[in-house]
Amino acid sequence: MKAIILSAGQGSRLLPLTANQPKCLLRLGERTILATQVEELAAVGVREILVVTGFCAGAVERELEHLARPGLTLRTLFNPFYAVADNLGSCWIARNEMADPFLLVNGDTVFERAIPARLLTEATSPITLTIDRKAAYDGDDMKVVLDGTRLVEVGKNLGTERIDGESIGMSLYRGPGPRLFVQALDDLMRGPAGTRSWYLRAIDLLARRGRVGVVSIEGLRWSEIDFPHDLHRASALFAQPARRALLSAL
Repeated sequence: MKAIILSAGQGSRLLPLTANQPKCLLRLGERTILATQVEELAAVGVREILVVTGFCAGAVERELEHLARPGLTLRTLFNPFYAVADNLGSCWIARNEMADPFLLVNGDTVFERAIPARLLTEATSPITLTIDRKAAYDGDDMKVVLDGTRLVEVGKNLGTERIDGESIGMSLYRGPGPRLFVQALDDLMRGPAGTRSWYLRAIDLLARRGRVGVVSIEGLRWSEIDFPHDLHRASALFAQPARRALLSAL
Protein backbone atom coordinates (compact mmCIF):
# COMPACT_ATOMS: atom_id res chain seq x y z
CA MET A 1 0.00 0.00 0.00
CA LYS A 2 1.18 3.50 -0.88
CA ALA A 3 0.45 6.64 1.10
CA ILE A 4 0.61 10.17 -0.32
CA ILE A 5 1.12 12.94 2.25
CA LEU A 6 0.33 16.52 1.23
CA SER A 7 2.99 18.67 2.93
CA ALA A 8 3.67 21.47 0.44
CA GLY A 9 2.38 24.40 2.49
CA GLN A 10 4.18 26.62 4.96
CA GLY A 11 1.48 26.77 7.63
CA SER A 12 1.30 30.57 7.89
CA ARG A 13 -1.22 30.45 10.74
CA LEU A 14 1.55 28.96 12.88
CA LEU A 15 4.01 31.82 12.31
CA PRO A 16 6.60 32.52 13.62
CA LEU A 17 7.07 28.77 14.23
CA THR A 18 6.94 28.15 10.49
CA ALA A 19 9.04 31.11 9.35
CA ASN A 20 11.97 28.86 8.39
CA GLN A 21 10.44 25.39 8.30
CA PRO A 22 7.21 23.89 7.00
CA LYS A 23 4.43 22.85 9.34
CA CYS A 24 5.19 19.15 8.87
CA LEU A 25 8.58 19.58 10.57
CA LEU A 26 7.22 21.07 13.79
CA ARG A 27 7.95 18.79 16.72
CA LEU A 28 5.58 16.76 18.85
CA GLY A 29 7.98 16.03 21.68
CA GLU A 30 10.95 14.17 20.19
CA ARG A 31 9.40 13.56 16.78
CA THR A 32 8.28 15.84 13.96
CA ILE A 33 4.71 15.76 12.66
CA LEU A 34 6.00 14.02 9.54
CA ALA A 35 7.96 11.41 11.53
CA THR A 36 4.84 10.65 13.57
CA GLN A 37 2.81 10.13 10.39
CA VAL A 38 5.47 7.91 8.80
CA GLU A 39 5.77 5.74 11.91
CA GLU A 40 2.01 5.21 12.26
CA LEU A 41 1.52 4.45 8.56
CA ALA A 42 4.43 2.00 8.46
CA ALA A 43 2.97 0.22 11.48
CA VAL A 44 -0.14 -0.78 9.49
CA GLY A 45 1.74 -2.11 6.48
CA VAL A 46 2.27 0.96 4.30
CA ARG A 47 5.52 0.28 2.47
CA GLU A 48 5.77 3.34 0.21
CA ILE A 49 5.23 6.95 1.25
CA LEU A 50 5.33 9.85 -1.17
CA VAL A 51 5.49 13.32 0.38
CA VAL A 52 4.40 16.23 -1.80
CA THR A 53 6.69 19.11 -0.86
CA GLY A 54 6.83 22.84 -1.51
CA PHE A 55 7.95 25.32 1.15
CA CYS A 56 11.46 24.44 2.41
CA ALA A 57 11.41 21.23 0.37
CA GLY A 58 15.06 20.49 1.11
CA ALA A 59 14.40 20.33 4.85
CA VAL A 60 11.64 17.77 4.28
CA GLU A 61 13.95 15.70 2.09
CA ARG A 62 16.58 15.68 4.84
CA GLU A 63 14.00 14.59 7.41
CA LEU A 64 13.00 11.66 5.21
CA GLU A 65 16.64 10.63 4.94
CA HIS A 66 16.72 10.36 8.74
CA LEU A 67 13.50 8.32 8.72
CA ALA A 68 14.69 5.80 6.13
CA ARG A 69 14.57 2.14 7.13
CA PRO A 70 14.73 -1.24 5.34
CA GLY A 71 11.47 -2.24 3.69
CA LEU A 72 10.07 1.31 3.59
CA THR A 73 10.38 3.53 0.50
CA LEU A 74 10.26 7.27 1.22
CA ARG A 75 10.14 9.70 -1.71
CA THR A 76 9.26 13.32 -2.39
CA LEU A 77 7.55 15.12 -5.26
CA PHE A 78 8.00 18.90 -5.49
CA ASN A 79 4.97 21.10 -6.17
CA PRO A 80 6.35 24.30 -7.74
CA PHE A 81 2.95 26.00 -7.43
CA TYR A 82 2.58 25.54 -3.66
CA ALA A 83 2.57 29.29 -2.96
CA VAL A 84 -0.26 30.08 -5.39
CA ALA A 85 -2.46 26.96 -5.30
CA ASP A 86 -4.44 25.12 -2.64
CA ASN A 87 -4.04 21.40 -2.02
CA LEU A 88 -6.00 20.33 -5.09
CA GLY A 89 -2.90 21.51 -6.97
CA SER A 90 -0.67 19.22 -4.88
CA CYS A 91 -2.95 16.28 -5.66
CA TRP A 92 -2.91 17.15 -9.35
CA ILE A 93 0.90 17.27 -9.33
CA ALA A 94 0.84 13.75 -7.83
CA ARG A 95 -1.82 12.35 -10.18
CA ASN A 96 0.66 10.03 -11.96
CA GLU A 97 1.33 8.39 -8.58
CA MET A 98 -2.34 7.45 -8.23
CA ALA A 99 -2.67 4.53 -10.62
CA ASP A 100 -2.90 1.91 -7.85
CA PRO A 101 -4.61 1.84 -4.43
CA PHE A 102 -3.39 4.56 -2.08
CA LEU A 103 -4.05 6.45 1.12
CA LEU A 104 -4.17 10.25 0.94
CA VAL A 105 -3.18 12.09 4.13
CA ASN A 106 -3.18 15.79 4.92
CA GLY A 107 0.25 16.93 6.07
CA ASP A 108 -1.20 18.56 9.18
CA THR A 109 -3.22 15.58 10.44
CA VAL A 110 -1.61 13.37 13.08
CA PHE A 111 -3.25 10.10 14.10
CA GLU A 112 -2.79 6.85 15.93
CA ARG A 113 -2.18 3.77 13.82
CA ALA A 114 -5.59 2.36 14.67
CA ILE A 115 -7.13 4.97 12.34
CA PRO A 116 -5.52 3.86 9.04
CA ALA A 117 -5.92 0.26 10.22
CA ARG A 118 -9.67 0.75 10.62
CA LEU A 119 -9.93 2.56 7.28
CA LEU A 120 -8.10 -0.22 5.43
CA THR A 121 -10.22 -2.90 7.11
CA GLU A 122 -13.70 -1.34 6.92
CA ALA A 123 -13.72 0.64 3.66
CA THR A 124 -16.06 -0.76 1.01
CA SER A 125 -16.43 2.13 -1.47
CA PRO A 126 -14.09 3.13 -4.31
CA ILE A 127 -13.28 6.25 -2.29
CA THR A 128 -13.63 6.37 1.50
CA LEU A 129 -13.21 9.30 3.89
CA THR A 130 -12.44 8.92 7.57
CA ILE A 131 -14.80 11.00 9.69
CA ASP A 132 -15.25 11.92 13.32
CA ARG A 133 -18.12 13.47 15.26
CA LYS A 134 -18.25 16.08 18.02
CA ALA A 135 -20.77 18.29 19.80
CA ALA A 136 -20.17 21.45 17.72
CA TYR A 137 -18.28 22.46 14.57
CA ASP A 138 -16.46 25.68 13.68
CA GLY A 139 -15.94 27.47 10.40
CA ASP A 140 -12.61 25.77 9.75
CA ASP A 141 -13.92 22.20 10.05
CA MET A 142 -14.41 20.25 6.81
CA LYS A 143 -17.94 19.13 7.54
CA VAL A 144 -19.85 16.19 6.02
CA VAL A 145 -23.45 15.26 5.28
CA LEU A 146 -24.17 11.53 5.20
CA ASP A 147 -26.76 9.02 4.12
CA GLY A 148 -25.84 6.09 6.35
CA THR A 149 -22.23 5.33 5.42
CA ARG A 150 -22.47 7.12 2.07
CA LEU A 151 -21.07 10.63 1.74
CA VAL A 152 -23.58 13.11 0.36
CA GLU A 153 -21.63 16.37 0.68
CA VAL A 154 -18.37 17.65 2.14
CA GLY A 155 -17.34 21.28 2.64
CA LYS A 156 -16.69 24.02 5.15
CA ASN A 157 -19.89 25.98 4.53
CA LEU A 158 -22.64 23.43 5.10
CA GLY A 159 -25.70 24.35 7.13
CA THR A 160 -25.31 23.55 10.83
CA GLU A 161 -28.58 21.63 11.00
CA ARG A 162 -27.39 19.20 8.30
CA ILE A 163 -23.93 18.29 9.63
CA ASP A 164 -23.23 14.64 10.46
CA GLY A 165 -19.51 14.88 11.23
CA GLU A 166 -16.18 16.15 9.88
CA SER A 167 -13.47 14.82 7.60
CA ILE A 168 -10.22 14.28 9.52
CA GLY A 169 -7.92 14.51 6.48
CA MET A 170 -7.35 10.86 5.54
CA SER A 171 -8.95 8.95 2.67
CA LEU A 172 -8.55 5.67 0.79
CA TYR A 173 -8.81 4.99 -2.96
CA ARG A 174 -9.24 1.45 -4.29
CA GLY A 175 -10.79 -0.30 -7.29
CA PRO A 176 -12.04 2.44 -9.64
CA GLY A 177 -11.41 5.07 -6.94
CA PRO A 178 -7.95 6.23 -8.12
CA ARG A 179 -9.14 6.68 -11.72
CA LEU A 180 -12.30 8.53 -10.64
CA PHE A 181 -10.34 10.84 -8.36
CA VAL A 182 -7.68 11.68 -10.94
CA GLN A 183 -10.36 12.46 -13.54
CA ALA A 184 -12.16 14.75 -11.10
CA LEU A 185 -8.88 16.51 -10.25
CA ASP A 186 -8.15 17.07 -13.91
CA ASP A 187 -11.64 18.40 -14.61
CA LEU A 188 -11.38 20.88 -11.73
CA MET A 189 -7.87 22.04 -12.63
CA ARG A 190 -9.11 22.89 -16.11
CA GLY A 191 -11.75 25.17 -14.60
CA PRO A 192 -11.36 28.81 -13.54
CA ALA A 193 -11.14 28.03 -9.81
CA GLY A 194 -8.82 25.03 -10.05
CA THR A 195 -5.78 26.49 -8.32
CA ARG A 196 -7.95 27.98 -5.57
CA SER A 197 -9.72 24.74 -4.67
CA TRP A 198 -9.27 22.10 -1.98
CA TYR A 199 -9.05 18.51 -3.19
CA LEU A 200 -12.18 17.73 -1.17
CA ARG A 201 -14.08 19.67 -3.82
CA ALA A 202 -13.30 16.73 -6.12
CA ILE A 203 -14.53 14.34 -3.41
CA ASP A 204 -17.72 16.39 -3.08
CA LEU A 205 -18.40 16.09 -6.82
CA LEU A 206 -17.83 12.33 -6.71
CA ALA A 207 -20.01 11.98 -3.61
CA ARG A 208 -22.93 13.44 -5.55
CA ARG A 209 -22.49 10.54 -7.99
CA GLY A 210 -22.65 7.99 -5.15
CA ARG A 211 -19.00 6.86 -5.31
CA VAL A 212 -17.78 7.92 -1.85
CA GLY A 213 -18.26 6.19 1.50
CA VAL A 214 -17.13 6.96 5.02
CA VAL A 215 -15.58 5.13 7.95
CA SER A 216 -16.06 6.60 11.41
CA ILE A 217 -13.01 6.71 13.69
CA GLU A 218 -14.90 7.96 16.76
CA GLY A 219 -13.01 7.27 19.98
CA LEU A 220 -9.58 7.12 18.32
CA ARG A 221 -6.84 9.75 18.70
CA TRP A 222 -6.14 12.33 16.00
CA SER A 223 -5.50 16.04 15.68
CA GLU A 224 -5.41 18.62 12.90
CA ILE A 225 -2.73 21.26 13.42
CA ASP A 226 -3.57 24.74 12.14
CA PHE A 227 -2.89 27.02 15.11
CA PRO A 228 -0.49 27.06 18.09
CA HIS A 229 -3.12 25.65 20.45
CA ASP A 230 -3.58 22.73 18.03
CA LEU A 231 0.14 22.02 18.26
CA HIS A 232 -0.02 21.94 22.05
CA ARG A 233 -3.00 19.56 21.95
CA ALA A 234 -1.30 17.28 19.42
CA SER A 235 1.85 17.22 21.54
CA ALA A 236 -0.18 16.12 24.55
CA LEU A 237 -1.74 13.33 22.47
CA PHE A 238 1.25 12.08 20.50
CA ALA A 239 4.48 13.05 22.23
CA GLN A 240 6.59 10.27 23.69
CA PRO A 241 5.83 9.37 27.34
CA ALA A 242 8.55 11.52 28.92
CA ARG A 243 7.37 14.52 26.94
CA ARG A 244 3.73 13.89 27.91
CA ALA A 245 4.71 13.88 31.58
CA LEU A 246 6.47 17.19 31.10
CA LEU A 247 3.46 18.73 29.38
CA SER A 248 1.11 17.59 32.13
CA ALA A 249 3.31 19.31 34.69
CA LEU A 250 3.21 22.69 32.92
